[in-house]
Amino acid sequence: MNWDDLRFFLAVAGAGSLSGAGQQLGVNTTTVLRRVASLEEDLGARLFERERTGYRLTAAGEKLVETLEPVDRRLSALPRDFAAAGEGAEGTVRLAAGETIAAFLLAVEFPAFRKEHPGLELEILTDPRLAAVGQAPKIGNPLKDVDIALRLARPTQGDMLMRKLGDMAYGLYASPAYLEARGKPLHMQDIAGHDLIGFPRAETPLGPVWWFSRAEKSARITLRSSSVLARAEAARQDLGLTALPCMVGDVEAGVQRVFGPDTLGSLEMWLLTRNDLAQLAHVRAVMEFVVDAVKQHRSQLEGRDHEVRELMPQSRPNH
Repeated sequence: MNWDDLRFFLAVAGAGSLSGAGQQLGVNTTTVLRRVASLEEDLGARLFERERTGYRLTAAGEKLVETLEPVDRRLSALPRDFAAAGEGAEGTVRLAAGETIAAFLLAVEFPAFRKEHPGLELEILTDPRLAAVGQAPKIGNPLKDVDIALRLARPTQGDMLMRKLGDMAYGLYASPAYLEARGKPLHMQDIAGHDLIGFPRAETPLGPVWWFSRAEKSARITLRSSSVLARAEAARQDLGLTALPCMVGDVEAGVQRVFGPDTLGSLEMWLLTRNDLAQLAHVRAVMEFVVDAVKQHRSQLEGRDHEVRELMPQSRPNH
């Protein structure tokens, strides 16, 4: 057996596709397919089922993941563990989060944190997989190459510290020009005949995605995007109604709220780190920073700041 084939197997298991694994490993899909096929031949077992939405693990594949994941976590953490030794409250912490949380929450509060910890370097990775609406995958290492992660779904992995920080509320938004031309919906049934800027079909039907999956049955989709900022800009350009986190939509110039989170719902925010990393001073400092940032912006996150903002002049935040 070529032990390096195991690395390719874990990449496909985590990404759910050959292309995603190839991007992660810096190789083409043909190489990934060849290495996985080589491993399956060596083990005498089929590890994946090819489906329309990607690659799904077979029972044998799931068993192999369970065996390899603890080793993968330890190996990927070795460089960070050695670098962290003896650093105290200084050093580098890598934090994975979605673009919305990084821009509208963490970056806003970072100046004060920087003053308290001038020797600590924070590196924020805006991983698209973390920004996507959907349940956390049951396979793959959610903390590979990072120390802390913020997910918009309840994690399913063990051997790590997990803490729910709150909820990110969603609302329905559109431009004033669109609402003037097409009318402002007052109830769910009023969506019929409207234009919608929706989510990709592959996204798991949770919260606002589930709401849109029902709404689009009687409406017309003009655009689908997993990007919050792309949907916001499309709405600004009068392309239709769209779902946005309230902390974005309520401050975005050129759009106004139609429905709130009581209609569209929310997504859970979870903080993850390895149990051993949580004992390191510089990692704990960043975890506390994230927790405090969420507390400072809880009303915006939960969409409760809307009434106050309606009375204030709108200004578009810098992205």
